Amino acid sequence: MIRKFVFAIMASSLVLGASACNTVKGVGKDIESVGQAGDEAINGK
Repeated sequence: MIRKFVFAIMASSLVLGASACNTVKGVGKDIESVGQAGDEAINGK
């Protein structure tokens, strides 16, 4: 019984960790695109 509980906790942690990683990558891409748009606006490209 405890073995199944530990396995469920580990599987949940893996799924949540993977989704959090994707979220952080998405935020990084958004910040990068905003920076690029600001740079283009300043430089007149």
